[in-house]
Amino acid sequence: MSAVKQQRDRDAGADRSTSDKPAEIKIADILSPGRVVIDMHVSSKKRLLEEVAALLVRDTPNLDQETVFHALFDRERLGSTAVGQGVAIPHGRVSDLAKPIGAFTTLKRPLDYDAPDDTPIQLVFGLLVPAEANDTHVQLLRELASKFSDDACREALAELSSPDDACRILGN
Repeated sequence: MSAVKQQRDRDAGADRSTSDKPAEIKIADILSPGRVVIDMHVSSKKRLLEEVAALLVRDTPNLDQETVFHALFDRERLGSTAVGQGVAIPHGRVSDLAKPIGAFTTLKRPLDYDAPDDTPIQLVFGLLVPAEANDTHVQLLRELASKFSDDACREALAELSSPDDACRILGN
């Protein structure tokens, strides 16, 4: 087998290894201070998804905000992406995306979001992944759920003073 074919085979299988472990992408790899907003003002779930879509397309010129909004909205129609304890992780898949991207916001006022514990949300992490990145999508959702299940992490995020702080807290 040629070296080129071997490399092509490795690249094709990069998102699924023989042990079924997803490629290791961390939150720090997908979040930048430019996609963080502190104290966002929104009054509805739809408006929040529009704003998260706007954040996700920042610095990503090949993405259309309307396409991103529909990806988030369509996923939300399947069931609330609120995970409880004041946190929501709206997420979606887009075919013309090269790698996962994230956005984070705190809300000025809590928003009813049909959370399983009926707690209005105040912390929101938007996640967008390439359409074919199944393992990576699940791995990032798992990592986010782990971060947001930590009381100290949620408290630190609720008291943010800068986008850099959000990236540091979520990236550790």
